[in-house]
Amino acid sequence: MRFMIIVKATTDSEAGALPDEALIAAMAAYHEELASAGVLLDAAGLQPSAKGWRISHDGATRTVIDGPFTGTKELIAGYTLIQVKSEEEAMEWSRRFPNPAVDGGRAQIEVRRLFELEDFQPGDAIERFRAMGMGGAT
Repeated sequence: MRFMIIVKATTDSEAGALPDEALIAAMAAYHEELASAGVLLDAAGLQPSAKGWRISHDGATRTVIDGPFTGTKELIAGYTLIQVKSEEEAMEWSRRFPNPAVDGGRAQIEVRRLFELEDFQPGDAIERFRAMGMGGAT
């Protein structure tokens, strides 16, 4: 089972504030533990939304909307991707995630399970994803 631990954006992360050495050290220690346990797949912080864009779809029409975006509660500042044996194990790891707030104050992470190819009905399209090594395929 793969889970994404999503670090929600804050006013500080959207302003481009970088974490101090203590927070970087705490994040490094946590991710080292994940790696040592063999459950870490990937992790990264994201640049502020001012450096990004969205693509809005309306039927066949696509519109590019440049950042920044308002409403930090809807934005993501980073993620950690893990692969574990159970939801309970994912819960245990996510409870240990360091407070990601630059100022040590309020922060929120969200944990979501990823779809696996086995969650879908078999078919040619699913096999195309499997051939690319996507969807947790081994």
